[in-house]
Amino acid sequence: MAAAKENPAINMAQLPLINKYTAGAAPRVVSKNGQSNIRIDHVDGLCMLYLQDLWTTVIDMKWRYKLTLFSATFVLTWFLFGVVFYLIALAHGDLDLDESKTNPTPCVMNVDSLTGAFLFSLESQTTIGYGFRYITEECPHAIVFLVIQLVITTLAEIFITGTFLAKIARPKKRAETIKFSHNAIISQHNGKQCLMIRVANMRKSMLIQCHVTGKLLHTYVTKEGETILLNQTNVAFQVDSATESPFLILPLTFYHVIDDKSPFKGISPSDIEGKHFELVVILNATVESTSAVCQSRTSYMPEEILWGYEFTPVVSISSSGKYVADFTHYDHVRKVTSLNSHYSDPEKLRLEEEYRRNEQIEREKQTTHLSNV
Repeated sequence: MAAAKENPAINMAQLPLINKYTAGAAPRVVSKNGQSNIRIDHVDGLCMLYLQDLWTTVIDMKWRYKLTLFSATFVLTWFLFGVVFYLIALAHGDLDLDESKTNPTPCVMNVDSLTGAFLFSLESQTTIGYGFRYITEECPHAIVFLVIQLVITTLAEIFITGTFLAKIARPKKRAETIKFSHNAIISQHNGKQCLMIRVANMRKSMLIQCHVTGKLLHTYVTKEGETILLNQTNVAFQVDSATESPFLILPLTFYHVIDDKSPFKGISPSDIEGKHFELVVILNATVESTSAVCQSRTSYMPEEILWGYEFTPVVSISSSGKYVADFTHYDHVRKVTSLNSHYSDPEKLRLEEEYRRNEQIEREKQTTHLSNV
């Protein structure tokens, strides 16, 4: 617990990171398209846990399994209750009905085989009602089973229809139309060294109250010798002077300032090449048309973070006076050669920033002194 409280002060340049995957591709916790790469294994009673939360289980099913379950539910109920009505007819003697009987009225009219019982079950459950097969007053227990069938199948239809609608209306599909830049870049922004990503909305409908957060996942050894495989450190992103964007309709660049509070403090291009970590970026937004909250995710490995680059502009103004977002060069970056010296010496950058701050304080003091005189 003590190690977790020290996370905000973690310095990436000093972490004893463990590199177990230098021979091959480093594993991702979150894929580029936002899918989780975590496998849950050896959980006692996992099936029962899934059945206890049946609603979420059915919604999370893939469409092919869901359609199979949907079809099988109706076919099985038709057949099972068809067998029930067939057995009722068999017990009542309706299958060998002859004119010599004093009461020739069957439990269900025109049901003299299993096929006929199946068709009666289907017609009753779907409320087709052709009129050829119908239940009579001869067998009260047959009426009871018909009521039970209609109640059970109505509840099943409500459940399955609800899961279909919930699956179709999930904000997850809206999140798939949010595009992150393939690479993150580290460059200068307003005189500060920043890690930047670009986010774009691929639809005309706006996303409001957009908020981007980051989690730095890395493996390191604590002072006590404990190995934490996936430690999480917050990485704050902002746009302009705020952490939220009121709406996302044009591609925006979110940036993280690399300062004394940043987990990337003191790291250089040479440091980043020998370390294994993953930067998970999460965008939370509200869909304007439905007011549903959607979340989109991606991740960046060390080789996907480029030093001394900037994003190629993609927004322009057309001849008709409209803003145009051209995604042809959305993932393209270009080298910034004039700022390379800053990346190799982050300590120098910090001292320069401190010097400018002290100089500004001295000027303010002199201004206040002259105004008093």
